[in-house]
Amino acid sequence: MRALSRKTKRAIVPYLLALPAAALILVFLYGVVNGVLQGFGIMPFLGRTEFTLEYYLEALTRSDLTSSILYSLYLAGVSSIIAVIGGVAIAACMTRARTGRFLRLVNVQIPIMTMHSLVALAVMFLFTGSGLVPRVLAAFGLVSDPSSFTSVVGSVSGWGIILVYAWKEIPFIAFSTVAIMASISDSLGEAAAMLGASPLRAFFGVTLPLCKGAIAKAFMVVFAFAFGSYEVPFLLGPTLPQAMPVLAYVEFQDPDIVNRCYAMALNGIMTLLCSLIALAYFAVLNRERKGGTR
Repeated sequence: MRALSRKTKRAIVPYLLALPAAALILVFLYGVVNGVLQGFGIMPFLGRTEFTLEYYLEALTRSDLTSSILYSLYLAGVSSIIAVIGGVAIAACMTRARTGRFLRLVNVQIPIMTMHSLVALAVMFLFTGSGLVPRVLAAFGLVSDPSSFTSVVGSVSGWGIILVYAWKEIPFIAFSTVAIMASISDSLGEAAAMLGASPLRAFFGVTLPLCKGAIAKAFMVVFAFAFGSYEVPFLLGPTLPQAMPVLAYVEFQDPDIVNRCYAMALNGIMTLLCSLIALAYFAVLNRERKGGTR
């Protein structure tokens, strides 16, 4: 009986330990399903149970939707390209550095662990008219006065938003590619050098092509995140055009609770665009797996 009881406990314990994670997953799935249903006008707690595409049609025909999507694509695209360039450069420097790999990875992880909202607030304190950077520039005579410095808040160029994303995404790209870049055999670079290639040409002709899969996947991850993130555009973005997540958030905050259906329809459109990026990610992953099995 004791042996049976021990076997029973051993069989049950893993399921008990998994209960908190299962509860969180269920809460997450409930929120997702509820949001999808609300996008189609289904809100049972208000007695609305009829399926309708009215809110999607209204969202697709609003005048500022195209500009909102294009602005979100602009922010995500520019920040992701900067992240790829900076991240690959840092990863290349890390592979040639002689310090311990653990310390190098920890240094890269520090910006990754910092919340976007904290970085956005730091950018506001540094680059607004009364911030440190405009005051220093004014003290050196580089600008006439701090208020003449290009505002980081509400700028249509979105350079403050891009700066925040670059702070977070450059280390992520570096962290995602440094392991593969460091694992490439030195003999490949030596062979290229023996054939007359310079270190820079060997990097672009040998190392970088072997890392293109990891770079492409990391690019799509940061692009999708930047496209769907709302807190940084909400804090630093302009009133018009609004980024897609901000547009959905503003509609969700409408006092009329029925307007949530409209907000969820906007979220549905945004999710569809992010899903296309996810499909591209899995296409790259599948190509890598097929290439590895040959």
